[in-house]
Amino acid sequence: MLDHLESNYDCARAGDDLHQLKQELAALRGQGKEDPQTQEHIHRLENQISFIMNKCDINN
Repeated sequence: MLDHLESNYDCARAGDDLHQLKQELAALRGQGKEDPQTQEHIHRLENQISFIMNKCDINN
């Protein structure tokens, strides 16, 4: 997970960052844990992925 994303995010890093975030998200979902901390982490990863895709105009 990235520490923090801001409006000045460099889209040149989007490919690597999205790959890393999506791998981390898949690993968490694969654990099958439903505890609140894991759900919060999943939600944060989803938000980071959405932010990068919107900011950098990436269609999936």
